[in-house]
Amino acid sequence: MTASATTILAHLGAVAAERNARRSDAALGRRVQQLKAYQQARFARTHGDMLAHTRYGAAAQFFLDDLYGPSDFADRDAQFARIVPAITRMFPQEIVQTVDALGELHALSEQLDSRMASLLPDAAWGRVEYLRAWQATANPEERQHQLELVLTLGRRLDHFTRNRLLRQSLRMMRGPARAAGLAALQAFLERGFDTFAAMKGAGPFLDEVRSREQAAIRRFFAPDAVAAATASVLNVGDPIGQLP
Repeated sequence: MTASATTILAHLGAVAAERNARRSDAALGRRVQQLKAYQQARFARTHGDMLAHTRYGAAAQFFLDDLYGPSDFADRDAQFARIVPAITRMFPQEIVQTVDALGELHALSEQLDSRMASLLPDAAWGRVEYLRAWQATANPEERQHQLELVLTLGRRLDHFTRNRLLRQSLRMMRGPARAAGLAALQAFLERGFDTFAAMKGAGPFLDEVRSREQAAIRRFFAPDAVAAATASVLNVGDPIGQLP
């Protein structure tokens, strides 16, 4: 087995461990789903103008659904785990590296979500409880790394749009990918490629995502963040004001 296959399997194993923990603790599982939905709603608020933008809307929606959303990718991950060696043999190396980055992001996000959800109450919760859990379960470096993985995926997908041979290779993989049980991976890659190709250059979009998400990371870790969340009126320009 190649080093890439071993690494991807390790990421999928970490995700599976989080899922198993949630299956054995139904309350934790419910809180994780609530947390994922909450974070998706926050992303939609922070980037609402880009979601409505003619040029950037599809890419923002792709991030919202495929990278920030509450969808359960268990079936996709199970497919991956069964045929990871085939991924590393069948797909070009650039795509294998993209799958590796996706796996690392998936594992880190699931681990952080579980840690946060373990500190959230079973009853209704909001900004204050979210920020307390945020500050207690991670550090700025972990959150920055999570963001960098998101941006890495975006840059790789953008790169694919300028590589005609790679795009042709990806299209040619449809039949073999389906036969090998890789249809979910193929769909993700093609959806990402088509979305980024439509932008005709993702640099400004990714730069804006980086700027806004870094501002949110800094603000959520600020010493006065929890106190600020209790204000009766919040500025929507403040990342705390963008929390649901």
